[in-house]
Amino acid sequence: MLLSGFVTLVALAIAPVQGALTYKGVDWSSVLVEEKSGRSYQTTSGNTEPLETILKESGVNTVRQRVWVSPSDGNYNLDYNLQIAKRAKAAGLGLYLDLHYSDTWADPAHQTIPSGWPSGIDDLSWKLYNYTLDVSNAFASAGITPSIISIGNEIRGGLLWPTGKYDQLYNIARLLNSAAYGVKDSNLSPTPKIMIHLDNGWDWDTQEWFYSSVLEQGPLSASDFDMMGVSFYPFYGSDATLGNLQNTLNKMASTWGKEIVVAETNWPTSCPSPAYAFPSDLTSIPFSAAGQTTFLQKVAGVVSGVSNGKGLFYWEPAWVDNAGLGSSCQSNTMFEYPGKELSSLDVFSTI
Repeated sequence: MLLSGFVTLVALAIAPVQGALTYKGVDWSSVLVEEKSGRSYQTTSGNTEPLETILKESGVNTVRQRVWVSPSDGNYNLDYNLQIAKRAKAAGLGLYLDLHYSDTWADPAHQTIPSGWPSGIDDLSWKLYNYTLDVSNAFASAGITPSIISIGNEIRGGLLWPTGKYDQLYNIARLLNSAAYGVKDSNLSPTPKIMIHLDNGWDWDTQEWFYSSVLEQGPLSASDFDMMGVSFYPFYGSDATLGNLQNTLNKMASTWGKEIVVAETNWPTSCPSPAYAFPSDLTSIPFSAAGQTTFLQKVAGVVSGVSNGKGLFYWEPAWVDNAGLGSSCQSNTMFEYPGKELSSLDVFSTI
């Protein structure tokens, strides 16, 4: 009886509360890439509508967009992002800009300095400040004020390598300070929430090491940023449990007092041969649209239960031509190929 009551309390602790999250979002960065390849999107009833309309109707209130500096094909550059941000604004969606500070993917394994940027810390810090200022002012000139700007993407190992790599902690702190003030000194009003984003949101040791180590260097003050974002993917190892996520986010919130966001997450509709074992407290969730709904409700319950837990973003739910989304699972999107909405997208109306 006591055990049963304890299990019930744990379940209640991570149960979602409708409307509890400020940001209920998805990353829709690849929408133009897909549209250029001939894709269109349909509702569950089969009506063809712009992706932003379907997202809005499903309860999404904010879209996330990655920004690359000078990509070879132009995809995800500033002009690309302004184009889709205008669509998002017209649909009544908020905006979260994810600045990669690279010409291509920035993640735990890649943080390459953009082509033509200096590598010395003094010049690189100045370049980073001015680039961030210019991007922010470009959005201000377009009449679009992002709700959130992330200064880097999954920077557990640092940013702008090799200058800002993990073994150059002072440089990391200085670069993040420069990036933050590129936002703060811009014409954006009100000033967007400034986020620092790391992966492995279930791993307290990683989060604690990074923030404690970087903040003690001096150049970066805790007052320079507002939010801590994490990625939480269940298919990269059994340690990514909801329990570990809950413990880590609670410790982050109590230690630094920042707003907390799960900036990236996914759940598969098909995963016949996962490369890693799934976390023990998620194995009962099916690989299906219904499973996506259950998973996101559970993650939302964790976030909403954290002091200052503010939001959740699903990574690229509409990128149907890359349905595995970089994982060993066959499909993690919330649209079935070639573009029909799954029932799981409506989960955003429930969290």
